[in-house]
Amino acid sequence: MDRRANCKINIGLDVLRRREDGFHDLSTVMIPVKELYDIVKVEKSDELLFNQSGLVIDCPIEKNLCVKAVRLMQRHYDIGNVTITLDKRVPFGAGLGGGSSDATAVIMAINDIFALNLPESEIIARAAEIGSDTAFFVCNSPQLCSGRGEIMTPISLPIAGLWLAVVKPIAEGVSTAEAYSGVKPKEPKIPLEQRLQLPVIEWQGVIKNDFESHIFLSHPTIKELKERLLDDGAIYASMSGSGSAVFGLFTERPELKFDSFIFTHIEQL
Repeated sequence: MDRRANCKINIGLDVLRRREDGFHDLSTVMIPVKELYDIVKVEKSDELLFNQSGLVIDCPIEKNLCVKAVRLMQRHYDIGNVTITLDKRVPFGAGLGGGSSDATAVIMAINDIFALNLPESEIIARAAEIGSDTAFFVCNSPQLCSGRGEIMTPISLPIAGLWLAVVKPIAEGVSTAEAYSGVKPKEPKIPLEQRLQLPVIEWQGVIKNDFESHIFLSHPTIKELKERLLDDGAIYASMSGSGSAVFGLFTERPELKFDSFIFTHIEQL
């Protein structure tokens, strides 16, 4: 069973407060990027196996989120082993949620091939046990996310027909730990969902990613990429999630010319 595990971007990301459990309460909108995806194949097998091609992930197998997803499902349900084959295409360390999407694809594939017939609410609960972004990919539609990211409310944004460009320095990534270690939580005067009611042309400087201020200091290349997108005509540009990818929204298909070390993806929303 092959699945396309697409990634996401964050439009706005407010880090509101640090919680007693060590996580942070967030307010963000996640948007699926349907044409930028990994391919995840899951098949029944006698033992748990993990094979990978494409972008190389420097991670022990047992720490890979796909393998963690299998172990999670085996703890909760009476299922056997699987072989996972991952064709990795989405850059990691980018704030695009590629690993989370892969894990969700594994959970949903296991639900199908073992005929568990789990309701969506239960699949979301299982996915949320793996990470903050993982549950989003069960819905895989624009969602206003709160809590640590697992509480979702459908949201409609006026972005249909706009062009999306996602860029990332190939050799530069930002870990989640690095992103959170420098953030200063604060509650905005106007909630994100209210600010998003403005026309997209007015979002810049109003819809912000709270990770940017300190990540840009330690990773100036990421800041330069955001500024480059705005210079090239983006009506809105931001870092996605914890970075290092940034994206721009354009009214027309952009003609971007980055050096070879920059990963670029363009699609129409």
